[in-house]
Amino acid sequence: MAVAVTTKTAWKLQEIMAHSSNVSSVVLGKGSGRMLATGGDDCRVNIWSVSKPNCIMSLTGHTTPIESLQVNPNEKLIVAGSRSGSIRVWDLEAAKVLRTLPGHKANICSLHFHPFGSFVASGSLDTNIKLWDVRRKGCIFTFKGHTEAVRCLRFSPDGKWVASAADDHTVKLWDLTAGKLMFEFTGHTGPVNVVEFHPNEYLLASGSSDRTVRFWDLEKFQVVSCIEEEATPVRCVLFNPDGCCLYSGFQDSLRVYGWEPERCFDVVLVNWGKVADLSISNNQLIGVSFAQSTVSSFVVDLSRVPKSDSIPHGLIRDDQPLVPPTPTGSSLRRIYDRPSTSCSKPQSRVKHNSESERHSPSSEDDRDEKESKAEIQNQEDYKEIFQPKNAICRTPPRNEPFPAPPEDEPGTAKEAVKPSQAADVQTSLPKQELPDPVQRPLIASTSLSRTEPSVIPAARNEPIGLKASDFLPAVKNQSQTELVDEEAMSQIRKGHETMCVVLTSRHKNLDAVRAVWSTSDIKNSLDSAVAINDLSVVVDLLNIVNQKASLWKLDLCTIVLPQIEKLLQSKYESYVQTGCTSLKLILQRFLPLITDILAAPPSVGVDISREERLHKCKLCYKQLKNISNVVKNKSGLSGRHGSAFRELLLLMAVLD
Repeated sequence: MAVAVTTKTAWKLQEIMAHSSNVSSVVLGKGSGRMLATGGDDCRVNIWSVSKPNCIMSLTGHTTPIESLQVNPNEKLIVAGSRSGSIRVWDLEAAKVLRTLPGHKANICSLHFHPFGSFVASGSLDTNIKLWDVRRKGCIFTFKGHTEAVRCLRFSPDGKWVASAADDHTVKLWDLTAGKLMFEFTGHTGPVNVVEFHPNEYLLASGSSDRTVRFWDLEKFQVVSCIEEEATPVRCVLFNPDGCCLYSGFQDSLRVYGWEPERCFDVVLVNWGKVADLSISNNQLIGVSFAQSTVSSFVVDLSRVPKSDSIPHGLIRDDQPLVPPTPTGSSLRRIYDRPSTSCSKPQSRVKHNSESERHSPSSEDDRDEKESKAEIQNQEDYKEIFQPKNAICRTPPRNEPFPAPPEDEPGTAKEAVKPSQAADVQTSLPKQELPDPVQRPLIASTSLSRTEPSVIPAARNEPIGLKASDFLPAVKNQSQTELVDEEAMSQIRKGHETMCVVLTSRHKNLDAVRAVWSTSDIKNSLDSAVAINDLSVVVDLLNIVNQKASLWKLDLCTIVLPQIEKLLQSKYESYVQTGCTSLKLILQRFLPLITDILAAPPSVGVDISREERLHKCKLCYKQLKNISNVVKNKSGLSGRHGSAFRELLLLMAVLD
């Protein structure tokens, strides 16, 4: 049996020589937490996979050092700003430059992608903030108001605002639809280095060189709290995905904060020096820092870091919350109005478009784009990450967390966890990765192999995988027919505890999903069911939703379609039936809408509502294309299943 080993809370993952000259900018991909981009004084942008030593791709074309980098949410595009004020947007899948955006007159200090549309915001040493349309190579709007360099930009989670932090000690909030300043937050006594929106509430956090972290209420436009106990400037901040706390990166430390009231839950010593960016994946916080030409990455195990006054327990992972956290303030703060797109007509919005700001393509821009190159340094890693075969997600793999080294004795690290051993699986608590906990045989049986049917029928009189012979000791002598009661009972008890734990776990998961639905909506409850990573829970929820078609929305389809693909390939007939029913509803109600929106000409100006719909339609279309391959393969089956798949194939003919 494996011996428990105490592992480190924080450790250094790797150190790489990133550029031939000094590194000037570093950013992590927030989608996977595994993609790393670095910019240097050698005017190159290099792409890496975290924990791998070799550069995957090197992007050239800039003629001055790279000052700022940002990766879009799905990690398909990267934007780089240089010291001369030039901005280039790269398509990582196509390995080529997508746009060159000239317009700023000085260093690009900050960049950020819009969460839905094809827009980029840029802040510069020239004190201006520009909003760009990547598709048209044009500047849509210029926001003026800061008096010094703009150091950080962030779009709000609903995509309606952009917040800016600058060296003039202020934080400003801009309305994208109205094209004007909403409010200016004052209170910092030094340059503001970073700003971050709360993922759910109308709350904004800012960190400054004055060594304070301030929290701002975006509904009342006033300060909520201020933390002033730090000894070094605040370099980066990041909210936990469920919004329960804020992580702040300082010189050689990570601090965990609450804001109502202001308090520090924990301080983790991390020897990362001047940390440049943070990301969260698999309940681990990844931090990167740079010094001269080297870049270092570090990992903090968030399961060992308190995030509130009481440490949370249970099966629910912190980076995939199921139940919304209880607010710690005196009153509930307003929640962002997330887009809930259905078949209704889109609301009209005021569009702001300045023709004087729009930049038309020129021969000079074409020449710049021809001079820009993407040099693939590692062909194998490039194909694995950016050009996978028959894969939905094209970001670096994020299934497994980084293994933690032991606290004191490095020699015993390899003995800490050995999931392949059957004894550990049978006696330990069930993990969320276990699919179909009820139907799968979990009780130890004899060593004789037994073949199971490829498709398990929905109607059956006895449980699949459970036979009386499994519970009884093997008979060595054919003449021995009498069994002692104690022996039979001991065999039965062997798997009983494990089965009880699994059933208890599933009951808790269903209770958690029900709690989310009772306090929120169907979208959040489906999110929580998917986060559990248990198809049986997803099937239970879909069987309810399928009975009421009015519950379906377009944003619900983006969550359900990846799960439908798994259900259609399941060995359980009931799962396949549920998947077919859900897919038929989606095709009948939403496929015409998706094809119409994708075929419509692009809009002019900023239309956030339309961009949100377009983003969801593109995602649904890509997922339906993947599912169509499964449907084609199974349309040749005989019987009820075959007819159901052939009907779906006819409905999906428009995709071809």
